[in-house]
Amino acid sequence: MKKIVVIGGSRGIGNAIVNLLVSENQVINISRNEPAEIHQNFTHYSCDILTDELPAIEAIDSLIYCPGSINLKPISRLKLEEFREDFEINVIGAVKAIQHFLPDLKNGKNPSIVLFSTVAAKLGMPFHASVAAAKSAVEGLTKSLGAELAPTIRVNAIAPTVTNTDLASKLLRNEKMIENITERHPLKKFLHPEEVAAMAHFLISDNALSISGQIFELDCGIVSFKI
Repeated sequence: MKKIVVIGGSRGIGNAIVNLLVSENQVINISRNEPAEIHQNFTHYSCDILTDELPAIEAIDSLIYCPGSINLKPISRLKLEEFREDFEINVIGAVKAIQHFLPDLKNGKNPSIVLFSTVAAKLGMPFHASVAAAKSAVEGLTKSLGAELAPTIRVNAIAPTVTNTDLASKLLRNEKMIENITERHPLKKFLHPEEVAAMAHFLISDNALSISGQIFELDCGIVSFKI
């Protein structure tokens, strides 16, 4: 049984990760809100990653940082403060969590870290300037820390396309938008949180012991293919 710390496991992809892992692992969730479902293997700490002190947790096997943002505006309407806020939640929060739990990860068994990027970091998309800039920093952090922490701790990131969560609800708010997004992807689909959770599960498993410093694009073909 692994001891897994999930930052932001109360909603969306983070919650799907908690639900997938909790029956066979000790899962510690750190977020402002507690998930509705509670399991005997589950522990929750109410905490704002950017402003609160993080709890002390010994001998962690995996750290998964899920918080993110989707702030889609033309560059002319994006305020500098919005760039800062997106960078804070996507990058600084991840750095804070990694720095805090690094000694505990070093005492874990085959320890690993999973971060989250977006397909917009590689695929130029209008109105994505702020989130793409922040997530590009996450990808740089993934590669740099993968090298720095080798061979002790593996570090990887997942870059999903549109995923059916509350965070993406504005992109999927009616049938026409759902149809347009589906058609844009060569595989004629978008993601569900459980698919992303399955990739996170793989990356922290012993089946991925040879993988570090990689960005995994769950893109439904939108980055990889031109059809």
